[in-house]
Order: sequence, then structure tokens, then C-alpha cells
Amino acid sequence: MPSTRLDLERIRAARGIIDPVFLDTPLYQCDELGRELGCTMSIKLETANPVRSFKARGTELVARLLADRGETEAVCASAGNLGQALGWSGRLRGVRVTVVASHMAPAIKLDRIRASGAELEVVDGDFESARERAAHLARLRGIRLVEDSLDIETCEGAATIGLELAGSAAPFDAVLIALGGGAMATGVGFVLKSLSPDVEVICVQPAGAPAMTRSWHQCRVVTTGPTDTIADGVAGRYPIPAVLDDLLSVADDAVLVSEASIVTGMRTLLECAGLVVEPSAALGVSAVLEDRDRFAGRHIATVICGSNVDMNAYRSWVHV
Repeated sequence: MPSTRLDLERIRAARGIIDPVFLDTPLYQCDELGRELGCTMSIKLETANPVRSFKARGTELVARLLADRGETEAVCASAGNLGQALGWSGRLRGVRVTVVASHMAPAIKLDRIRASGAELEVVDGDFESARERAAHLARLRGIRLVEDSLDIETCEGAATIGLELAGSAAPFDAVLIALGGGAMATGVGFVLKSLSPDVEVICVQPAGAPAMTRSWHQCRVVTTGPTDTIADGVAGRYPIPAVLDDLLSVADDAVLVSEASIVTGMRTLLECAGLVVEPSAALGVSAVLEDRDRFAGRHIATVICGSNVDMNAYRSWVHV
């Protein structure tokens, strides 16, 4: 079992805490997608839930922990999906949630944060500016700062996806996971390396937001300048050292893909699987498109991690 901050028994216990609406999401082989990509392709669909992303698996654990401790308020920075999920989970458990987001976040994600019941504060700058403001509010108010990927609950909640993948009747040769802050990649990767060690765990990140991938390859934290990608959900610049340590223990590879491949991946998922997804969710397909020989003839699974996408932007990208 890899040496990380995560614990397999806690992850198994998490299934009893997470609302069942977020568990056992569809996992199926998509033959048309496989024919297009030249491999056997299975999809783990993490958009078929009330917040349209995988993030609530982690926020369910966070909100339960806060409620058990009698804490009634929390704040987080979010590119969009975490804030919506924490708002949803907090509302059901009596936890008031404040979300700080960058003005560059898609309007649809900001609208859904508000609809979740969370208080939203929008700041100038990018996601890192939102992180700084959220940390300031936590100190000012004396409340819990929820930090995606650093808080182990966000990783172990996402890791329950790995339990469902590892329990699949059909074994996979590789699993492709979108890489941003690292919660999903470390969580799913940890479970797969613990239960299905022969499965190759491959993390995928946009070339326009490469901080965590560069860090993984250099085995040290590498920060970057401003990001340049439509995949806003994975566009961080400052990797968290503890998360990188976990990722180094569980990932077999980390690759970068171009913006053109991300757009083609989104279009391919629409045409072959009937799925409208946000750019981050197309990263796995994008990786296959860029290196078909590597994946030819193999059974690949990819996690479709979110579908909170602005439809006007989506149409302009995929030309529908």
C-alpha cells in the first residue's frame, strides 16, 4: 500500500457518510468512443448528481465533520464546483458557507454557487487571489477554512470513486484522471494502487496550467505564472507540498495536453457519448487523442468529473 496521508478504512467508512445520491455513479463501456479512440473506453460519470461534479463526495465529509464539532460556518476558495458542492452539503447540515471565487470563473458556476445557498464573494485576480481572500476571511471570522486537496476529507471523499472503479467486473489497464489541486488524482490513485496495483494511474493537466504536472516530474513544488486554459477547474499555480507528496506515491505518470486537444475531447464526448462536459472533464479523452499509440488496444477508464459549463462558451468551442 502506498505511503500517503490517506487511509483505506476511512475511505470505506466514508461511503456511509456521503449522501447516496453521489455514490455508485454510472460506470460503463462506451463502444462508440472506444472505436473513435482506438481502445476500449469506459466512462465513470461523476456529473449525474445534484451538483454536476465529483466534489460533493468530499464536501459531504467536510460538512459532516463540521456539524459533528458544532461548527456552523466555513469558507472556501473555489473555481466553481467545490463552492457549489460545499454550499449544498453545508445547507443540509446547518453550516453557513461563504465561497470566494475569481471574477474569471464562468458565470454559470457563480450562479450555481449562489443557488446552493452559499454566500458568494467575487474578487479580482485569479484563483490564487481567491485563496488568499478566503484565508483572510477565515482568520477574520475565526471560522474553518476548507482547502480543497489539503483537507484530507476532500481527497478521501474523491477516493470513493476509486473504490467503485476497483470493484468493476472488467479490469482496466489504465485510469486517466484530471489533475488540478490533486484531490481526485491522489484519492483515486491511492485506492487503485492499494486494491488494483497493476492499473496504470495517469494524471492529465492542461499545458496552459502545468504547475502540478511539472512538480510531479521534478519531485518538488514548481509554481507558475498566470494560467492560460479553458479548463478553469484545474487552473491552479501553487501546488500544495503535502498533496504533491501523496501524488508522487500513487501516480504512474502525469501528462500535459493542448487546448486544441481539450476542445476536440469535448466534441468527441458529445458526438460519441452524448455528453456535454466542462473542459476539465475532457482531459482524459484529450490524453488519448494526443498519444493514440500508447493506449491502442488497451482498456482505459476516464473520470468525467464535471459538467458545469457555460453553454455559450461551449458552443463556441465545439461549434454546435
